[in-house]
Parts: sequence; C-alpha cells; structure tokens
Amino acid sequence: MSLRITTLAERPELAASLWTMDSAWPEFMLKDPIADLFYEIADSAYADYVLVADDDAEPGRLVARGCMIPYAPKGSELPDDGWDAVIRRGWLARETSAETSAISALEITVRRDLLGSGVSPRMVRAMRDHAAAMGFAELVAPVRPNQKHLEPHTPMTEYAFRTRADGLPHDAWLRVHVRAGGKIVKVAPRSMVVAGTLDEWRAWTDLPFDRTGTVEVPGALSPVHCDVAHDHAVYVEPNVWVSHPLR
Repeated sequence: MSLRITTLAERPELAASLWTMDSAWPEFMLKDPIADLFYEIADSAYADYVLVADDDAEPGRLVARGCMIPYAPKGSELPDDGWDAVIRRGWLARETSAETSAISALEITVRRDLLGSGVSPRMVRAMRDHAAAMGFAELVAPVRPNQKHLEPHTPMTEYAFRTRADGLPHDAWLRVHVRAGGKIVKVAPRSMVVAGTLDEWRAWTDLPFDRTGTVEVPGALSPVHCDVAHDHAVYVEPNVWVSHPLR
C-alpha cells in the first residue's frame, strides 16, 4: 500500500471524515469527558499534531489517523493518569500560553478493514519523524495494549512486562512500539476514567448491569465496577507508558 501521510493542517479537507472513519473502538471508549479538551478542537487548535493517511489508490479516503498533543510536564515522572493527564496538561498549557516542552501520542486508529495490514508501524514511524521535526527530543505514549482485553483480570503491571522468547513484548501493539525504538517505562494505572449511569452503560455495551460488583465488558482492559444501589458504573483503564527517544 502506498500511503500518503501528512498533517491535518496540510490537508484540512480531510477534517470532515476524521472521526467518521470506520474503526474498532468500543463505544464506551468514546465517553471519557477529558477527551473533549482535545477532540472537540483538534481540527482548529491541534491540526499540526494530527496525522492523516490515505492511499494513492483511493485519494481522500482515510486509511488511518494519528493524534499527538504538546503539553507542559510536571517534574520528570510520567503521570499515573497517563492519557487524561497529557490531554488536560496540554489544554491548560494552551489556555495559559505556557511552554509545552513535551509531546505525547494519544492514538493511532486504522480503518477497520485494514487492521493487520502493516499500517500501524508506518504511522508510529511517521509520528516519531514529525515530533522530531518539530524539535522535540522525545515522544511519549500512554499505550493501550491491543491484546490486554483478552485478560481483563491480569494486572497491567504483570502484562506490560511479559515478553516472548525473543525478548520482545508479548503484546503485539507494544511490540510495534519497541521495534520502532520505544522503551517501556512504567504503567499508568488510571490513564482513562469513564463513568456513567447504569442506563448509559447498558446503551454503550448491551449488557444488563444489574448486579453490584465487577463486570467484564468486551474490549475493556480491566473489569468495570458496577454499583446498582448508587446507579453508576466506573471503568478505570490502565495504559503503558512508552518513551521514544528522538535524538
């Protein structure tokens, strides 16, 4: 596949289809309220940090997107609230005109019919190249391991550092990052938090949510905590911090 990867700023005509591209994201993953601080203004405020890819055979039809956000770090430690933290810190830095000396990947999404076709590694390389060209010395990423949902009860601290016989990560998406030059740093235990009423969770998942306790939700990396008496359920997603040195 001959991919053309540019920024959204270079190809603003693709903004209309950016979020309608058919993807494999479960519905509940789109309900993190912190995400609005980036996604609602991505095409206007962060177009230089959104990569878009199309194929020469079908110009104008999105193959993949990749989102990054510059942010102001607090200290040298990567935050435990990973994905939410970098979006919040990036938004605050933008609102206060603070210096953004760090940059984080947020997602790479490949069109559903092209999953497994080798697009993801090319998008990772493009992200690294773009961050380096913008002058950043490191690209960090709160990575969502793509096979962890098969083991929702396994602690991420165990899963993230599991390796194969060749020393590479057990998880395929973590392998892509490591092969591209990334290094697994630590777990972000509360990278994303999605809370909703039981009716909302029923609509998002088609599950009954009628018993207090933990609920296994397809696509979730850890169980969802359901409280029937108080009419809410909360999902706390752990991610894995990966560092990509660029110099």
